[in-house]
Amino acid sequence: MSQTLKLGLPAGSLQEATGELFRRAGYKITFPSRSYFPSIDDDEIECTLIRAQEMARYVQQGALDVGLTGHDWIVETGADVHEVAELVFSKVSRRPVRWVLCVPNDSPVKSVKDLQGARIATEAVGLTQQYLKKHGVEAKVEFSWGATEVKPPRLADAIVEVTETGSSLKANNLRIVDEILQSTTRLIANKTAYQDPWKKQKIDDLALMLRGAIDAEGKVGLMMNVPRERLPHVLSLLPALQKPTISSLADENWVDVNTVLDESIVRRIIPRLKAAGARGIVEYPLNKIID
Repeated sequence: MSQTLKLGLPAGSLQEATGELFRRAGYKITFPSRSYFPSIDDDEIECTLIRAQEMARYVQQGALDVGLTGHDWIVETGADVHEVAELVFSKVSRRPVRWVLCVPNDSPVKSVKDLQGARIATEAVGLTQQYLKKHGVEAKVEFSWGATEVKPPRLADAIVEVTETGSSLKANNLRIVDEILQSTTRLIANKTAYQDPWKKQKIDDLALMLRGAIDAEGKVGLMMNVPRERLPHVLSLLPALQKPTISSLADENWVDVNTVLDESIVRRIIPRLKAAGARGIVEYPLNKIID
């Protein structure tokens, strides 16, 4: 009887970025409209779309063997799960998201201590309560169903909200008082499932490919033919991820150089390589880098 790995994928804002990450990792996921069960081109994996806020709970309970969610939601729910890998990607950038305490620009509040007895709106109630307890502050923390940024000052004195760029906070005339938590996406596994040899291998293989796809983001391969006498100069121009691979060619006066570098510098470095004597320069995309 064949085994199946139950994989939870985050629904909502991260869904598209997650699908693209899996594609670069070598998995094709199709998200049918109005369905919470995406298809994947691996008969041994069964996918379910779940809100990231609930993912850790379902993984802990065993309804899912493995899933992707933020470190923030693991902390918020207090779920007892095994963290397999950190996957630094998001819907906007590769920076961690930040949970921040905010007040209106004209608020007299300068620190969390000034919020004693105040009303704080947030989606992360548990996280906020832990933060307040740590600072010895008692305040009323209310769950916010959304549009949290518009609630101060009429519906709340302060908010605790997640941000990547801070642009939405500025647009709503809010300023950050303190940073509560930085969070990145984690691949998490049910502890019992991870003890099963078949599932552990399947999960570890998945983690390896996802990490490889993330490590390749923003990188390209570059190969070229170089006169042997010009090789030291060409190598001095290459800020390689690792030492370039150098191979002999049929013409003993030439060598082949293959390397990996940041895509952002390619347009600057190729003219310098050509001027240094490199020929037949080829740039090619990378889907994965496996160390």
